[in-house]
Amino acid sequence: MTRRRSALRAFLANEAAGGVVLIVAAILAMIVANLPVTAEGYAHALHAEIGPVLAPQLGAMTVHLWINDGLMALFFLLVGLEIKREFVDGRLAQADQRRLPFLAAAAGMAVPALVFLAIVGDAPQLQRGWAIPAATDIAFAVGIMAMLGSRVPSALKLLLTTVAIVDDMGAVAIIALAYTDQISAVALAGAGLATIVLYVMNRRGIMVLWPYLLVGAALWLFVLRSGVHATIAGVVTAAFVPIVRTPGAPDAAHSSLHRLEHALHPWVAFAVVPLFAFANAGVALGATGWAIAGEPLVLAVAAGLFFGKQIGIFGMIWGAARLGIAKPPHRVSWAQLYGMALLAGIGFTMSLFIGTLAFPGDPPLVEEVKVGVLAGSIASALAGAIVLALAKPASRAS
Repeated sequence: MTRRRSALRAFLANEAAGGVVLIVAAILAMIVANLPVTAEGYAHALHAEIGPVLAPQLGAMTVHLWINDGLMALFFLLVGLEIKREFVDGRLAQADQRRLPFLAAAAGMAVPALVFLAIVGDAPQLQRGWAIPAATDIAFAVGIMAMLGSRVPSALKLLLTTVAIVDDMGAVAIIALAYTDQISAVALAGAGLATIVLYVMNRRGIMVLWPYLLVGAALWLFVLRSGVHATIAGVVTAAFVPIVRTPGAPDAAHSSLHRLEHALHPWVAFAVVPLFAFANAGVALGATGWAIAGEPLVLAVAAGLFFGKQIGIFGMIWGAARLGIAKPPHRVSWAQLYGMALLAGIGFTMSLFIGTLAFPGDPPLVEEVKVGVLAGSIASALAGAIVLALAKPASRAS
């Protein structure tokens, strides 16, 4: 049997390199959106119609729709695979392993949302964006850690990755429940039928991947037409991809989930997510762009990411340790844990994505979301990198 590097090691390696590509893509988008010779072409290219009408409520498919509703379904398929792997065969397989990441992720989602709502106040048109600062961008955060090299212990990278994966679970639930308006019963019934087919294939022990991907594509189309965001189809499909447990060893070559995860991850890390960043991070910082910097929505998103994340995650880890509920990683100092909590404030990909769902058809508010996400994420990245660079490791006795 062919031996292969574990999904966890491949995940961290690809996320680190992919994080650098993601940062470059975001910077490039900012440059293109602000250069007079490219700004108009950038906006025109994103909204160019290049496909049929797949869902009446969306109209003809544009470049932007294909990226946000199509390619990002692959991102969520990978997220679903990672979540299933961790629960069945990874760091969340045991109850005691789940405690700290679940508590930290829950607080890391709740506190930013509360900070957001406190700042926007009783403005109902803005309250819909409460979930925007609740997400963490794994690739961006791990990419920053990779740049710091040996200053960041592997246990800290694992904790951040686990918290972010649990965070992704919450984000998927939020997208499905909070950002679904009109529902097509017929399309939803079709999605239900496709899900039953996936379940039957899994129960019959079908290990070949292509039937799952084919039915998953049909599920994506049904979900797209139903009114629920199409990317949820990726997570649902992942839940039924078979996995062969390999505790304490490299992944089994005949495990469908591990094979798909290994094959999909480089494409998502180096193509899908950077392309999403390029299509969504382009904020025009002219006179209008700087004028909205003080708007409540901008401040709420930025403060939720920068202050809410660090307070929620670090506060929960400290409280859990003090109360004896869960132990922090061995030989990781409190300063390093604080630096990790700061990096968790890099919302970027998921925050931008939720922002487009929270304010559909309202470009001015989406632009404010982008400014807030960029401000909060950049501040979190810089502060987290500085703290981790200066933080001393825990003593061997700790």
